[in-house]
Amino acid sequence: MPANKVISEAKEKMGKAVEATRQKFTSIRAGRANVAMLDGIKVDMYGTDTPLNQVGTVSAPEARLLVIDPWDKSVIPKIEKALMFSNIGLVPNNDGKVIRMMIPDLTAERRKEYAKLAKTEAENGKIAVRNIRKDINNGLRKLEKDNEISEDDLKRFEIDAQKLTDGTIKEIDEILTKKEKEITTV
Repeated sequence: MPANKVISEAKEKMGKAVEATRQKFTSIRAGRANVAMLDGIKVDMYGTDTPLNQVGTVSAPEARLLVIDPWDKSVIPKIEKALMFSNIGLVPNNDGKVIRMMIPDLTAERRKEYAKLAKTEAENGKIAVRNIRKDINNGLRKLEKDNEISEDDLKRFEIDAQKLTDGTIKEIDEILTKKEKEITTV
């Protein structure tokens, strides 16, 4: 039945929206070193923007320390430049072999800012989920209009779509609660 396909595709898309939200949360600092904080930083390598994790090893050997060990030591200045322009709020220290970045303690004010950013990212995820629900309902109404499903089936599938949406939004809320706790816990 085509309506089942619409619902299963929506479930997959909603799962991707949750994963995208979870990924956005990894870049929000919580006072603890996390290599995901550096995801999205690109280094100009030979005229090409290359992800940082493809120019060297990125690790978090201590709770408040990130270390970048480039495979080609000649690119250290380019890595430093990329880090400085990334607005992640960390200062790279270069010893000629590796780049170290200390994660400073978060002030109460910064924690509030990060919690607010997390809420914004969660809301963006919820908006994406609601847009997927809207697309599902539009697809189902088209199927009903084309007489591929009955009006009763339309109502049943719309209820299923709403349950799927509610469950996905609840999952995003749970991830947000966990992230807020991580951010605000000293």
